[in-house]
This record gives sequence, C-alpha cells and structure tokens, in this order.
Amino acid sequence: MTARLWMLAHAMTPAIRRAAFPDGEGIDPADAEDVVRLAPLLPAARSLLTAPERAARETAALLQGDPRIDTALADLDVGRWRGRSLEQVVADDPEALAAWRADPSAAPHGGESIAQLTSRVGQWLTSAPIEGRIIAVTHPAVMRAALLHVLQAPLSSFWAVDVPPLSLMAFTHDGRRWAFRALANDGRALGSP
Repeated sequence: MTARLWMLAHAMTPAIRRAAFPDGEGIDPADAEDVVRLAPLLPAARSLLTAPERAARETAALLQGDPRIDTALADLDVGRWRGRSLEQVVADDPEALAAWRADPSAAPHGGESIAQLTSRVGQWLTSAPIEGRIIAVTHPAVMRAALLHVLQAPLSSFWAVDVPPLSLMAFTHDGRRWAFRALANDGRALGSP
C-alpha cells in the first residue's frame, strides 16, 4: 500500500518575522487567514499530525480534522539561542554560529545538532506506522531534515533548502522506500495523483 505524506510548515510567527530563533510563540494572528485559505487546497487525509510546539498546533487547528501531536515532529532544539535574534547571536558568539553552520554535528548552543535532527526525523520516517494519506504540520528544520533523509543528501545540504511558512513538501512510500514528490501547479488540489 502506498503511503502519502504531506509535510506543511507552520504559519508565520513573530520570531520568523524578526529573524530570531523560535521561543514557543504562536502564529502571527494576521497570518491565520492564509492557513484558512490553504486548507481547502490540501488533499483529504486519513490523519493530521502536528509537532508539539504552539505554532504548529495553532496551524493544524485551522486545518481539517483532529490533529494528533507527534513529538518526533518537534522543532530543532536550539538550546540557549532560543528566543534570540540571529543578529544577537552573531554579535555575541559569531564563532559558535559559524561552527554550527559549517559542521552538521556541532551544537554550540547546547541543543540538538543538524545531524541529530536529521537522524531523529529519518528514524521517524523509517519506523513510524505511516499508512494512507497523512498531513504533518511541523517546522522548516524538520522538513529540511526529512528531504535530506529521503534524498540521501549530505547533511551539508541542510542550509541549501529554503522552507518558508506554509510551504508544503510531498513524499510517497511504496512499502520499500520514501520518495520526494514535486507538487504540480496546474489548479488541481495540492498533492493530487
């Protein structure tokens, strides 16, 4: 049986607007309408999963279905950088930021490395009972990690993937392996076969 997984990045947050590391904030209320407009374009799904963080839960609540929290979809733990702007981190500790961006196994912030995140997300993709059609509302970092895992791309590619708010990635599983599926832009519902 083929499984179809759509990963949706949560809506815009104040932290994204100010180029800061997330700190558990919710979505920007002005952007809730964007989620409501997107909802009817999403494919019908057997289940709706969400990361535990507030921005993902609020985005999922505006979609169809009854979202179920899945902790494997949790955002990258950025440790002591949580809530700080990129500008602050650059000013206070430019070497640590440079090391983090250059080495996927580095975690100078005391949280999770890119390698650990990609391993966690890859483990979820390989072991989670994903069947039928599923929408998972999560974070850009988690979506990048999923794409790298599926494509077996080097971890250094993490920073080459741009995932804006409300971006959608589609994956299929044929019982043996995952594949990335580009979404057509021809007026059909997103993710139609």
